[in-house]
Amino acid sequence: MPVKQKTIANEVSLTGVGLHTGLEVHMTFSPAPPNHGFAFKRVDLEGEPIIEADANYVVNTQRGTNLEKNGVKIQTSEHVLAALVGLDIDNVLITLNAPEPPIMDGSSKYFVQALEEAGIVEQEAEREIYVIKDVISYRDEATGSEITVIPADSYQVTTMVDFGTMVLGTQNATLEKMSDFKTEIAAARTFSFLHELEMLLEHGLIKGGDLNNAIVYVDKEISPDTMKKLEKAFNKASLSVKPNGILDNLTLHQPNEAARHKLLDVIGDLALIGMRIQGKVIANKPGHFVNTQFAKKIAKLIRAEKRSKVPVYDLHQEPLMDVKKIMNMLPHRPPFLLVDKILELSDSHVVGVKNVTMNEPFFVGHFPGAPVMPGVLQVEAMAQTGGILVLSTVPDPENYLTFFMKMDNVKFKQQVVPGDTLIFKCDLISPIRRGICHMQAYAYANGKLVSEAEMMAQIVKTKGKEE
Repeated sequence: MPVKQKTIANEVSLTGVGLHTGLEVHMTFSPAPPNHGFAFKRVDLEGEPIIEADANYVVNTQRGTNLEKNGVKIQTSEHVLAALVGLDIDNVLITLNAPEPPIMDGSSKYFVQALEEAGIVEQEAEREIYVIKDVISYRDEATGSEITVIPADSYQVTTMVDFGTMVLGTQNATLEKMSDFKTEIAAARTFSFLHELEMLLEHGLIKGGDLNNAIVYVDKEISPDTMKKLEKAFNKASLSVKPNGILDNLTLHQPNEAARHKLLDVIGDLALIGMRIQGKVIANKPGHFVNTQFAKKIAKLIRAEKRSKVPVYDLHQEPLMDVKKIMNMLPHRPPFLLVDKILELSDSHVVGVKNVTMNEPFFVGHFPGAPVMPGVLQVEAMAQTGGILVLSTVPDPENYLTFFMKMDNVKFKQQVVPGDTLIFKCDLISPIRRGICHMQAYAYANGKLVSEAEMMAQIVKTKGKEE
């Protein structure tokens, strides 16, 4: 059953501190139109540039997932994106006056609260979902981290973490229903090990941290000198280590809060795919690098499938137009008429069919020992199919001719040979104006994309002439 896209009903803002910059950040969630997706807007920079939440913009995964487009950066995007996906939202503009969202308490909880306060509304457009049909994996050989997605009836995530330390041990977390994100995952806070924290403090890389937005696991002995540095950094009179191995001033929400936060990170990072997926994600020792590499792999597969997606038609159905009706509209005649049937025709698209036989006259001279349909004739056949679309907009198509104006991005993917049935699909890229038609055309055979082209043509009233 189709699912409608969603956005928020009203603007809502939060103020907090950036974890790595220590700057006070004002962030606003704003409604966005259908098919907008998630994007960040830097209002503190000239021109107020926008960076889409896209895996291709990931430039760094140290201490968070960091995006960059045309020199403009967004740091630690994952907690905000996880909240949006966890609340089943599709389209939101996130406005910031700094390079990173506020860290808040190191989880997604406050973002979830703000978004719910804004209200969530359905939009007219349907949500596009990428259904996982085969097992897809990505493994980082250097760390042993691996993410796999398998077919499932819904979007599910399982994380398994093992940092090889006694203080944390091995933990697992699972989210079977995204509707449980708010109660099960959103409040899980980020965490760090003491040895990492010392390095970050020494290099001035964690200016906005305190003991309320990061769990610190003590994985080594703390010297008195180190303890003094920590007390100064966190502005605390005294610190100590709890029996469970974490610094005091924080109580774990759940024993496996670390694994739950890693699950939160996975959801936020996979939001960079740009499309909701239907499948079960299993992440072993996940981290921002492996998460975003996996997101890039899935996004690449989606783009490839979109380019080569083969529409399914019943070739035995009664055609909308047979060859006689086609000849009443097009001036072309055999052997140069390259469309046999029209299956679909609307204001914005047309679908035609060509049965390629050994009797085609071009096979006599085009590789007669290994007959292959010339690519230029495939393009011509797509153009003739598109001609049906544009000529259907005038009351007397027999008095018009269609002429090419230009072709772009012409590609030939597969050979077309005798016995193949070609299916042509042409879609308008923009509305027809002054008889000019701009369309994207595809040709399919044997369940594969064989050729494609972006074409522009014009119809001209000139009865009695042939193209």
